[in-house]
Amino acid sequence: MFSSVGPHTTDCSDGAAADESSDGAEKAPSVGFIHPDVVRAIHAVLVERDVDLDGLLAEAGLDPRRFDSSKPVPFTAIGRLIALAADCSRCPHLGLLVGQRTTLASLGLLGLLLRNCASVGAALRALEAHACVRDRGAVVGLGIYDDTAVLSYAPHEPEAEGAVLHLERALATMTNILRALCGPGWVPLEVLLPRSAPCDVAPYGAFFRAPIRFDQEAAALVFSATLLKRRIAGANPAVRREVEDRIYRLEAAQPTTLTDKLREYLQTAVTRQRCKADRVARMKLLNRRTLSRRLRAEGTSFRQLASEAQFRSAKQLLADTSMSLAQISDCLVFSEPAAFTHAFRRWSGTTPSAWRRANRPETTRH
Repeated sequence: MFSSVGPHTTDCSDGAAADESSDGAEKAPSVGFIHPDVVRAIHAVLVERDVDLDGLLAEAGLDPRRFDSSKPVPFTAIGRLIALAADCSRCPHLGLLVGQRTTLASLGLLGLLLRNCASVGAALRALEAHACVRDRGAVVGLGIYDDTAVLSYAPHEPEAEGAVLHLERALATMTNILRALCGPGWVPLEVLLPRSAPCDVAPYGAFFRAPIRFDQEAAALVFSATLLKRRIAGANPAVRREVEDRIYRLEAAQPTTLTDKLREYLQTAVTRQRCKADRVARMKLLNRRTLSRRLRAEGTSFRQLASEAQFRSAKQLLADTSMSLAQISDCLVFSEPAAFTHAFRRWSGTTPSAWRRANRPETTRH
């Protein structure tokens, strides 16, 4: 998510004119693509670890010229690259190292917008709304539950190779964003990761300085909701409005279909018990019949998209976590494990247990 190589960027917190990007230079990526700064950040981490990148790039299907290009890169290709890099460097927390390199300045227009929001809550809502100008391979979500806030990151293809490393990278990035806005001493209440615990969890504790919960249903930072009211020192409303207008123009230049938007929503909602067509219709200011008609015109249906989101999440949880089938069934909102097994067999042609045995990485098997 939105990662970059911090030392090679210019601090643009004092005004939009200082930002390196403009409407002509920076473009919002298409669905399924991510800003090439992520590739450059991976490259920088691997250089530090004396890993030769040429073979990895070829195996991941990436052109080396991507390092010097402003063109977005497929999210799945980055996933393959970061997975290969983690394996080659024998560094299972490589995603964490890549995300740690992010600064507000390295995020271009998005970072400038966040820096000039009035409060932390306004900044995180702006991140939720406009993360797509850097990352169209996943969705950022901000949920508030009584006195607790949850900032989550949900990839469109959670089962894709390397997606779990994307999740770590994104959480490290979001932690750096919050530390830039709140001070370097900020720590979450806890960090949630949908992966089994690696052999060495020390790097996670050292960076987040908070309890790390592995084998969770989603990737998220959990913190007190009171933080959302904190004012951001030095925020400039005029700069915020100017940058926000520029971001709106970038987003308008990269239109998406209702199907794309609904896929984004469902991937974050699938484990939150909110995959209901009526709710989505209200959110999109459409009635249920209009929603169905527009989706049918795009060659799909709500039920099909919701099932796809459940299937993707199920595969990720089966492959990357040690959660039981009952736990996965529950978080995907099935009435009972048998119903989950029936649905999974319909989607894949096999049972969840058989799929897990065939697809779980060696590093997560016990």
